[in-house]
Amino acid sequence: MTGQGPLKLGMVGGGNDAFIGAVHRIAARIDGEFTLVAGALSSTPERAQASGAALGLAEDRIYDDFKAMAIREARLKEGIDAVAIVTPNHMHYPAAREFLKRGIHVICDKPLTATLSEAKKLVKAAQESEALFVLTHNYTGYPMIRQARQMIAEGALGDLRVVQAEYPQDWLTEAEEAQDNKQAEWRTDPARSGAGGCVGDIGTHAFNLLSFVTGLKTESLAADLQTFVPGRRLDDNVHVMMRFNGGARGMLWSSQVAPGNENALKLRVYGSKGGLEWAQEDPNYLWFTPFGEPKRLLTRGGVGATGVAERLTRTPGGHPEGYLEGFANIYSEAATAIRAKNAGDHIPADLHFPTVEDGLAGVQFIDACVRSSNRNGAWTSF
Repeated sequence: MTGQGPLKLGMVGGGNDAFIGAVHRIAARIDGEFTLVAGALSSTPERAQASGAALGLAEDRIYDDFKAMAIREARLKEGIDAVAIVTPNHMHYPAAREFLKRGIHVICDKPLTATLSEAKKLVKAAQESEALFVLTHNYTGYPMIRQARQMIAEGALGDLRVVQAEYPQDWLTEAEEAQDNKQAEWRTDPARSGAGGCVGDIGTHAFNLLSFVTGLKTESLAADLQTFVPGRRLDDNVHVMMRFNGGARGMLWSSQVAPGNENALKLRVYGSKGGLEWAQEDPNYLWFTPFGEPKRLLTRGGVGATGVAERLTRTPGGHPEGYLEGFANIYSEAATAIRAKNAGDHIPADLHFPTVEDGLAGVQFIDACVRSSNRNGAWTSF
């Protein structure tokens, strides 16, 4: 498919007024690795055509549905190299399946699917395909998160004992889904979001981040899911206790009804030799405390930053980088992997983008939380 120059990107979903579609498009072009050339941008033909025209796509590359797009793009000499899937959760599996079986690389928003059965089928489809599958758990793309991961792997914290992850927001404190808020509407609809509300939307981010940074595997959990807003059909607040392989213990809290919190994803990891703390709203800083010594502030682009962080750093220390740049790092690593795959080369070992297997773990987390909560918080294995 691809020759020289940027990779050719298609998009499913993400039309006019879709927040996450715009984010994906910005992230894809920050490093000049992708050019958007095709799209099935909405579930209705009229909106799909209008969205494609607004983005300047050629008329014959604007599609009314994703299956027609997958079929034609796979046949074109200059067809797309990869597709970004940025639909509500229930459309991830059917859309990804169509592109994977035609050898088109997939970059998909999280969570992987709306149901566990679909997640397992998508893993199988990805394993049987020649194409790569990249899941955009974008917080894993922050430079200081990569450094935290390396420090833990190299033993800076010793034996891990306690992990705490939290992700509170406040935007669903009232019934936004009843106020013609498109983002709130589908996220609180079981038919489109799946069995998890807050736990699926942002709880999976917290779970993925703690798993990515620590390398720990969750053995069992005890979850208490609440729905505080009257009439809401899915959870809006989640408390989870976790048991990991090797004996470590963890706690996870995610909420969308916590006034005063905008996007307060935080991670704290404590071991026998020290601790680490990181906050998404202040992502250029990583606090490291060796036991018995003063707390140390490690900064992105500053003294103490290691090679894994510097590789993903674009600007000098003191010039903030954040959400869009972290997202772009996932796209940049995806581009490197796609180019290697297309050339028949080995994918570089230092790439750490989330995979379809990471996505399956996230859906298993949602499923286990729902099952545990339905059993009054009983400990539940994955």
